[in-house]
Amino acid sequence: MKASFALIGVVMMGAAGCDGPTALVDRPEGLAYRLEPSGDPLAPLGVLLTWNPVMDPDLEIYNVYGRLAGSNQFDLRGSTTSTSFHDDGMPDLEYRVTAVSTEGEESPPSNSVTIDERLRLEAPASIGSVSLNGAILLTWSDNAFVNEPDGFQTYRVYSTAFDLDGGLCGEQWSLEGTTVAPEFLASALGNGSPVCFGVSAESIEGWESLWSDVIADTPRPDARNVLLFPFQDDPDLSGFRFFDDLDGDGLVDAAELGLIRRGDRSDVDFRVDRAGSGAVFLEPVRSGTTIALYSTDPVDDLTSIDVAPVSGYSIVGLSAEPGFGYVFEMDGGDGFLRFGALRVTHVGAQFIIFDWAYQTDPGNPELSISGGRPTSSGDGLVVKGRK
Repeated sequence: MKASFALIGVVMMGAAGCDGPTALVDRPEGLAYRLEPSGDPLAPLGVLLTWNPVMDPDLEIYNVYGRLAGSNQFDLRGSTTSTSFHDDGMPDLEYRVTAVSTEGEESPPSNSVTIDERLRLEAPASIGSVSLNGAILLTWSDNAFVNEPDGFQTYRVYSTAFDLDGGLCGEQWSLEGTTVAPEFLASALGNGSPVCFGVSAESIEGWESLWSDVIADTPRPDARNVLLFPFQDDPDLSGFRFFDDLDGDGLVDAAELGLIRRGDRSDVDFRVDRAGSGAVFLEPVRSGTTIALYSTDPVDDLTSIDVAPVSGYSIVGLSAEPGFGYVFEMDGGDGFLRFGALRVTHVGAQFIIFDWAYQTDPGNPELSISGGRPTSSGDGLVVKGRK
C-alpha cells in the first residue's frame, strides 16, 4: 500500500509542474540601432534601439543594458514595455536587451549592437551654389553615395545667416532639409539676405559625416525674356532701371524692380542704342552707372553670372551680343554700390531680349558665391572672387 501511494504522489506532482509558469521567457531577437543626427558629427542627439517583439504570454517588460567600453560590465539603462528604447545624449558603445516575465525571471540577452563610428560616411568633397530669385540652388559632390551606396541614407542641408560685412556665418544653424540627390533648392528666402549653407552625409545607421565646405550666397530678384527696343525705333521702350526706390522707404518692392522707361531719361541705368552700322549697344546713362563684360565667352545662363567683377567697368557702351553676360555697377546714393546682371538672349533688327538679375543687398557683389567651412568666426570661409 505504501508503494502505490508513493507512485500516485509522483504523478500528481508532475501534472502540477506542467500547469505552472515557464522557467524563462524567450530572448529578444533582431536588436538594431539608429542614431539621431544633431548637426555635430561628434555629438548625436541620442540613439533609438529597436527589436522584434517576444511572443510570450508571460512577458512583463524589457530591460535595456549598455556599456561604455568592451571590457566594462553591462549596466541597466532602463526598462520598457515597448519594442524600442530611446537613449538620450551620447550613446554607449554597446547595447543588448533582455525580456522579463511576470514572475521576474529574465531571459538570456539579445544580440549585442556596437555603435561603430567607423560606419560614418565621407563628407561631400565640394559644394557650389546658384543665386536665384528668392532661392538658392545648392549642388555638391556625390562621393558619399558613390563610395558607399549600401551605407548611404541621405544628405542633410544646414543654413544660417551670413554677415557679409564681417565675413561671418551665424552661430545658430538650422536644418534646412534632407535629400537623397546631390542638390537642394533652398526656397522662400529673402532677396538681399545672405545665407550660409553646409551639407553632411548620413549613413543608414544615422552616423553623420563631417560637413562639406560652407558656402555663402545671396538670393536676388531676376526676370526672364524682357523686351527692349533701340531708342531710334521706340524711345518709350528703350530704357531700363534695375531698381528705383519710388516710395523712399529704403526697401525693395516688386513694383520698384525691372522698370522700363524712355531711353532719354537721365534716371535709367542704361538704354538700348543702334549705331549707324546697325550694331545694337547697351549704353550706361544714370550718373554713377558703368558696365563691364562678364566674360569674353558666352555664358550658358543668367545664373552663370556669379559674382560682379572687381574692375573693368566703363561708361562706354558695349555691343549687345546673344549669349553674352554683362554686369552693371551702380551708385546706390548711400555710399554703397549696387550690382545688376544681364544676359542677352536675342538681338533682332529692331529689338533685343534679355534676362536680368539685381542684388538688393547694398554693397554686395554676390550674384552667386561659394567656399569655406562651418564656422562663426569666419576662419576658412572662402567667397568666390573674394577671400
